[in-house]
Amino acid sequence: MVKGLYTAYTGMVDEQKRLEVLTNNLANSATTGYKKEQMVAQSFDERLAIKIKDTSAPGNRPEQIGTIVLGVKVGETFTNWDQGAFNLTEKESDFALAGDGFFAIEHTDKAGNTTIKYTRDGSFVVDNLGYLRTSDGDYVLNADGAMNSQYGDGNRVQIDPNMKYEVNADGRITQNSQEVTTIGVIDVADYDYINKYGDNLYDLIDGGQIIESEAAVMQGALEASNVNVVDEMVDMIQIARAYEAGQKVIQTEDSTLEKTVNQVGRV
Repeated sequence: MVKGLYTAYTGMVDEQKRLEVLTNNLANSATTGYKKEQMVAQSFDERLAIKIKDTSAPGNRPEQIGTIVLGVKVGETFTNWDQGAFNLTEKESDFALAGDGFFAIEHTDKAGNTTIKYTRDGSFVVDNLGYLRTSDGDYVLNADGAMNSQYGDGNRVQIDPNMKYEVNADGRITQNSQEVTTIGVIDVADYDYINKYGDNLYDLIDGGQIIESEAAVMQGALEASNVNVVDEMVDMIQIARAYEAGQKVIQTEDSTLEKTVNQVGRV
């Protein structure tokens, strides 16, 4: 019976973790380029139940009396990299990636530390010096800076801010019929080496390998989040029902234990 309490408890904790992941997805359902998180569960390893201090078995070796399943646990949380829908904005500095890849960003944190991050959010702006920046003010790297993991002057996308510009599918920017620079778009050989950093940015951890991206750059469009709100709401209802089932199991076990102690124990 105590095992039943533990099994119900682990199930409720698992549903609580699922709800945390789901609510984060819902909170970012309108975030440009956001990739939803998903969670899988797995059972704890089964353990053989044995008799303790059993001297009746040959050679005083403990006798196996069955197996015990120790409930459920969080297997892993992973990112769903499915392509999001495209929203046409017709704004010159808005870009979306059709295919696998990331824009490379020269990111400076609040402490003044500068590193390279990656994003699918192409809602950029052009400042008065012609630099292409994110909505938070970080510089967008050009092709050389992105592929060589270098930042600073000479590795940033810079154009003439007083002239119209066009960007083709390869990310090449042209002004007055002349190629000026190329937006840095990269891909990663193994997405297991990408971590979410925050602020809609991704970090490449040690061991990650940058490769050329085959994604097409679309000007005047933004990639929407790949979160389906209806699916997430259906999952939320399922989580609530599973959590309630765990509560009822605990209440039943508690009632049974109370009768065992207070009634059976008197006999």
